[in-house]
Amino acid sequence: MEKEINFEDKLWKAADKLRSNMDAAEYKHVVLGLIFLKYISDAFNELHMKLTSEKAKGADPEDSDEYLANNVFWVPKEARWDFLQKNAKQPTIGKYVDDAMMAIERDNPSLKGVLPKEYARPALDKERLGEIIDLIGTIGLGDIESQKKDVLGRVYEYFLGQFASAEGKKGGQFYTPRCIVKLLIEMLEPFKGRVFDPCCGSGGMFVQSEKFVQAHGGKIGDVSIYGQESNRTTWRLCKMNLAIRGIYGNIQWGDSFHEDLQKDLKADFILANPPFNDSDWRGELLRGDIRWKYGDPPTSNANFAWMQHFIHHLAPAGIAGFVLSNGSMSSKTSGEGDIREKIVEADLVDCMIALPSQLFYNTPIPACLWFISRDKKNLRYKDRRGKVLFINAREMGEMIDRRHRELTDENIQKISSTYHAWRGETGGYEDIKGFCKSTTLEEIKQQGYILTPGRYVGIKIMEENEEEFQEKMKNLTSEFGKQLQKSKELEEEIKKNLERIGFEI
Repeated sequence: MEKEINFEDKLWKAADKLRSNMDAAEYKHVVLGLIFLKYISDAFNELHMKLTSEKAKGADPEDSDEYLANNVFWVPKEARWDFLQKNAKQPTIGKYVDDAMMAIERDNPSLKGVLPKEYARPALDKERLGEIIDLIGTIGLGDIESQKKDVLGRVYEYFLGQFASAEGKKGGQFYTPRCIVKLLIEMLEPFKGRVFDPCCGSGGMFVQSEKFVQAHGGKIGDVSIYGQESNRTTWRLCKMNLAIRGIYGNIQWGDSFHEDLQKDLKADFILANPPFNDSDWRGELLRGDIRWKYGDPPTSNANFAWMQHFIHHLAPAGIAGFVLSNGSMSSKTSGEGDIREKIVEADLVDCMIALPSQLFYNTPIPACLWFISRDKKNLRYKDRRGKVLFINAREMGEMIDRRHRELTDENIQKISSTYHAWRGETGGYEDIKGFCKSTTLEEIKQQGYILTPGRYVGIKIMEENEEEFQEKMKNLTSEFGKQLQKSKELEEEIKKNLERIGFEI
């Protein structure tokens, strides 16, 4: 599989130039702000050139309304990348960048309060800032070809993972790989309604949701977006990520557990990738919370806090798809097994998917997908009460480099079509040994409420006809006979040698 872009490392080295006098949390915003600025400047320049070539037809390349009409941000002259690059070696480059950010916010109200404006501060090495501007200037981000490949999205994804590692975060503080987002969306089909992600990061789930709706002929406004993010820098990145795509979302900044700013929201769809196994969520302050309907989550791990938070925010016919660590399927530590049992007995679990390893950039923790449905008798699909679909996708995916795997479009299609067939949207669902199994709650109870798909789908059996089987057995028997004969000959040789030196056998 050919990589769509190959310069993430190059950009990361650029960001790393600031490491000596700034910590990761600070330089993350500095570098990603510049990348965003380069993106909108590229998109602006492409349309500017087109309008310049059409001057004879009445086009005006300096009319901001021309850009607004094409869903492109207006970039004033003092904020254009060529102006900044021209001044990259000046000691005042920090002030030029701050002025550029302020000018863009002034002329594009949707970005007000979002862009970083701290480039002139003395702590930021201006020589290195100039070097970063020069390097970012060599890479196209916002032209049409780059937009088709979602280059900016890929850069943001990679950087968020790398910065999380540099900041010393443990599993979960990273982006969600695109193939997992795509699978969640193909499974849930959020055509119309309220989509919510209470740990939305840089907004990848929302971007893909809108793409899904558009790809299937819907209107971009058919989906209402709600989100919350606790990290202010990442919240800003989310706002930028949505803004460059012309997507409006109600994105709040705050801790979802302790400051639920979407308290009254009941979502039709929840898509989320919460931090894995978070032990620092201050759960001791939330004992007996109204959201913990199935039991107080352990303070040492937020997995079942997130799960119950999602369930709490689902509409009566809502459905949630989210990523959790594999431990959530089987752990019995600190009452987790009891909570899982109650959620299963409440008949909320719709589908469980075991994912392959090496999908995430910055955590080795193996993951799974949970699908929770508030209404399994929903008239839109067949009645699935008392049943759970298990899918084992651990052997799927292709390695895109030595360390990272991706689910292919074919993998995603196979998994999602299996789920849709099981839900009754298409005909012909059948259990497939080693891959999928429709299971009753009674069977799950017999397994101690452990939800690991491998327990239910069984081991894949390779099909072969009788002739192939007989031929294999014949070859194995022949090979065994040869090895047995060699063993006897060797035994005789050893016996003779021992007798020759005086040992009596």
